[in-house]
Amino acid sequence: MRITFYGGVETVTGSQHLVEVNGLRLLLDCGLYQGKRSESNERNRRLPFDARAVDIMVLSHAHIDHSGNIPNLVKSGFRGDIVCTHATRDLCGVMLLDSAHIQEKDVEYVNKKNRKRGRPPVDPIYTQEDAVVSLDSFISQAYFRQRQIAPGVCLTLLDAGHMLGSAIVVLDIEDREARRDVRLVFSGDLGRKGIPIIRDPQPVDDGADILIMESTYGDRLHEPYPDAEKELERIVTDTYRRGGKIIIPSFAVGRTQQLVYTLHLLETSGDIPHLPVYVDSPLAVNATDVFRTHPECFDAETRQFMLELGYSADPFGFKTLTYTRSLEESKQLNFLREPAIIISASGMAETGRILHHLKNNIEDPRNTVLIVGWQAPDTLGRRLVEGDTEVRIFGETYQRRAEVHVINGFSGHADRDELLAWAGAMQRKPRRTFLVHGEPPAAAALADSLRQQQGLTVDVPVWKQSFEV
Repeated sequence: MRITFYGGVETVTGSQHLVEVNGLRLLLDCGLYQGKRSESNERNRRLPFDARAVDIMVLSHAHIDHSGNIPNLVKSGFRGDIVCTHATRDLCGVMLLDSAHIQEKDVEYVNKKNRKRGRPPVDPIYTQEDAVVSLDSFISQAYFRQRQIAPGVCLTLLDAGHMLGSAIVVLDIEDREARRDVRLVFSGDLGRKGIPIIRDPQPVDDGADILIMESTYGDRLHEPYPDAEKELERIVTDTYRRGGKIIIPSFAVGRTQQLVYTLHLLETSGDIPHLPVYVDSPLAVNATDVFRTHPECFDAETRQFMLELGYSADPFGFKTLTYTRSLEESKQLNFLREPAIIISASGMAETGRILHHLKNNIEDPRNTVLIVGWQAPDTLGRRLVEGDTEVRIFGETYQRRAEVHVINGFSGHADRDELLAWAGAMQRKPRRTFLVHGEPPAAAALADSLRQQQGLTVDVPVWKQSFEV
């Protein structure tokens, strides 16, 4: 058996891992690589393997860094099934179309400039039509059900607790060449215990022979979630008393629904004042509709909350909450004068409607900008976190007079101790472990901890590196 790591190594983006066994080529994830524009375009446009030779794909979850290049995979000749959970398939129906729409708009802007400079036009990596076509390849599978997906290969999907529909991939493989049975486990992205809405990540009690494991936060710890909830309560209350607004850049899928649900809990319990809450992101609105259709993914606390509110209760809807779809509705938020909460994308404040809300509110000291997710270097979100007093939005300079607060406890990724605990719960220890989806310092730190504390043989692959296992 050979495993080649074509993405999601030495970085937290572009997950793609190819498993070759018994003449079968099985792809784990097919995400978009996100980095410098020129490098990203080249890596995403030209797949590092022959798509026509891949027999089947298993998708761990719908985030774009894991699913975002599927339309290009199908466009390039892949004709197999893409297996994932029911919720992941439905989220991809929203997210891949959105990704294609963004690419089309970006290319439209670039080609306008190219025409003026006498340069040839460029095409998007894939179009909305390509995204629609790719959805025909999806085959959904329920959690906890074992199913043969190829001769000698059985798949079980366990709950990863990272986002709606996220899965730990368990492959029980009859390696005919080596004359042995092999269990390969791919963690996907692992979540945290106690995060609202979705269930906790499930341990693989009976262990693995080969483990491919994420390492995003392999070198740090998160604050406990209850502390994050209390901090959100304090920030909302303090800003309300100043007569200000809370502007929250938020990732449209996962983080936004988590925030809405938490605000619903706080509003219902009377722990925050009654004030208008707006979710201003078309993708977030569409993704929230998908969340509503998958209560099978909810944890016991969310189901109990729904029962207490009534049979038809909506965990993502309450009296003071408004979802805005149209641009006209979004523009009306510019005229708000009373305290309010505005949740909008993008999560790193680089593109989208959030830029308009920041432009209109960042110079008012009554207001708060609340950062609830990791901010990449050189983004507007990172500059706000680092305390810059002047920021540029749409090419104009603004004085940052609004308060800026950061809450790290809403992270959907397991931290170092949670990753170690998940791996340590395996009764049968893997003979080979590969760490992916982590920046080099995080992956190296987690590798050292797994070696020292659990005695594991750990490799941290580099791009395109192959291993015989």
